Amino acid sequence: MNCAKCETQECRQGKDCTGRRDEIAAKYSDPEAETVMKVAAAIESEFYCQKNRVEELVEFSKRMGYKKLGVAFCIGFMEEAKTLIPILEQHFEVSSVCCKVAGITKEELGQEGADKVGKYSCNPIGQAAMLEADGTDLNIICGLCLGHDILFSRYSHAPVTTLIVKDRVLAHNPAAALYCRYIRRNLVKPS
Repeated sequence: MNCAKCETQECRQGKDCTGRRDEIAAKYSDPEAETVMKVAAAIESEFYCQKNRVEELVEFSKRMGYKKLGVAFCIGFMEEAKTLIPILEQHFEVSSVCCKVAGITKEELGQEGADKVGKYSCNPIGQAAMLEADGTDLNIICGLCLGHDILFSRYSHAPVTTLIVKDRVLAHNPAAALYCRYIRRNLVKPS
């Protein structure tokens, strides 16, 4: 597949260029997938360009019947977590866990960089374990490092959504690298 190079986007008119339409469509008969898709479609339809991501998160979680949300955040996003959690607590029970949970050292995990960015390691697997122990229905990533977000998502027992993506250079807006020609030109190598 290379959809990003497609000139026609005929899939928007129903064309199946995969040859796997029926096989893939059958997967949506899974009750959880079916519910998630219906709720997501309803929110998009009802609130298109009206609700921000936090508002959509609340609405989605309510409609899914979630009672307890988990917030896995980078310790560098403490302020954002302290702002988000009271908003969520108006509607749900909320558990939160920062990335340094359990105080595991980088040395214990055979990691480099302790002298440059701190002695203690981020612990995305520990974050997932703590939220699993708390019985969360949905987990929310707030600013976990690249790679740590992957491990957290892999080890989370509950579904995961990302609210904030960490980008220390672009004020946590990684899409700016794609929108801003001045940044983009440094990413595209001359041919």
